[in-house]
Amino acid sequence: MPTDCISYQNSGYFSKIIVDYLDQKPALLSLYNRFPTLENFEGQILEKQDNFNDSHRKVLVSVLQKQYQNIQTSDLTQQNIESLSNSNTFTVTTGHQLNLFTGPLYFLYKIISTINLTKELKAKYPTYDFVPIYWMATEDHDFEEINYFNFKGKKIRWNTPSSGPVGRLSTEGLNKIFEVFSLELGSGNNANSIKKLFQEAYLNHENLADATRYLANQLFGEAGLVILDADDSYLKREFIPFVKEELLHQTSNRCVLETTEKLKDYPIQVNPREINLFYLENNLRERIILEDGIYKVNNTKIEFSEDEILNVIENHPEKFSPNVIMRPLFQEVILPNLCYIGGGGEIAYWLELKSYFEKVNITFPILLLRNSVLLATGKQAKKADKLELSWMDLFSKQADLVNLKVKEFSEFPIDFSSQKAVLQQQFDHLYQIANQTDQSFLGAVKAQEAKQIKGLENLEKRLLKAQKRKHSEALERITDLQNELFPNHSLQERTANFSEFYLENGENLIPTLINLLNPLETKFNVIALP
Repeated sequence: MPTDCISYQNSGYFSKIIVDYLDQKPALLSLYNRFPTLENFEGQILEKQDNFNDSHRKVLVSVLQKQYQNIQTSDLTQQNIESLSNSNTFTVTTGHQLNLFTGPLYFLYKIISTINLTKELKAKYPTYDFVPIYWMATEDHDFEEINYFNFKGKKIRWNTPSSGPVGRLSTEGLNKIFEVFSLELGSGNNANSIKKLFQEAYLNHENLADATRYLANQLFGEAGLVILDADDSYLKREFIPFVKEELLHQTSNRCVLETTEKLKDYPIQVNPREINLFYLENNLRERIILEDGIYKVNNTKIEFSEDEILNVIENHPEKFSPNVIMRPLFQEVILPNLCYIGGGGEIAYWLELKSYFEKVNITFPILLLRNSVLLATGKQAKKADKLELSWMDLFSKQADLVNLKVKEFSEFPIDFSSQKAVLQQQFDHLYQIANQTDQSFLGAVKAQEAKQIKGLENLEKRLLKAQKRKHSEALERITDLQNELFPNHSLQERTANFSEFYLENGENLIPTLINLLNPLETKFNVIALP
């Protein structure tokens, strides 16, 4: 199967902070624990082993067994859950929202990166065990971000009233989405498999958390993936000391603000609140605000004194939900975790958190950028070859690609550099004369030089435009192909849903990706599917 790759740094799709992180620039060295190499995991294992409270393991395994009790579980997943009781077992974690039918393709790549890294770690460190974890973002409340997916350029959206944590949202009404999606899929064995997967996930489960767990388990259970919903009172009881610390001392705010000062050369991914916790009750999830010694729940009349809120924490820890700043800490407190795998935006905000972790004495995980992939059909790969396009060409901005190809197609150079050089020589001679005469003449020479250089540049643009018209058919084939591979001039993995490719490749799709992707290779993979 033809594959190719382009470095993340050269792809043009990653932010400056991520490029600098990958290049291990000195400005960022203090903001992470260890760079993701196989060798660096040895130190990470030893540090986590020394700093992790093994009493959390019993709670974690108990919660997972309860969450899996109604799910058909693979032997490997069951083995992984049980192994978490052992002090020589560690996790590799990725997290993701509960996007409808997985949302964009990169959901797959995050989990595949996680699964593959645990395999590599086991091969390198055979005396330890490593478990891939998918942390479901069940407590998020931004439904508009997750209530749709794209299929062949069409947006399939679930419109329903929503408030509070999305994991608790009822799946009632998704039968209408199923009907629409079924018509789009058409007939055939692979189409029927997708229909069955959607139907069993969303029509046979009562809420979005259960539906997503079922779906992810069907896709990745055989690879040993363990899926965790941390919206659980037993897990949150383990986090009580850190919730108290946040409420009483606002530690995260101070630490993160200090770190963002070190990131002045980069856009800040997230800004901390004074208190980085939500109050969670039924369908309510609102920020906790401290005003004049009173803890208030935003947009409600609920309020607590200090003693009252500390009493609620002790008796009902499930009512406190960490936001984007504190969720990573919650994860690292309850999991024996070595590495977090995420996209560029996630890695950028994790880089704001290390000093906070140090302050509360929790080991900061290794941060790994997930695999990125461009999937092409065999037909598209052949078309690219016929058009003499490299994959690097196709990653270019479209205007740059068109200009490049016009210049290649042209029977003569569309470049007036030599003419400009000759003109410059003539004006250099005129300047010598001008310097010997009146100042007004020097000004006239400068004006004439600018006018003639501008004239040549305009002629160059008009020639380029004329050649674009002449080669319009070939250029249209090029832009059509690029638009297929980069929908809306964006990355395919951020737009398309896996079902488009499952429709053609069936159950071979995910095993193929697992076999081809290397989690520690910092390159954008281009994979031509059969």
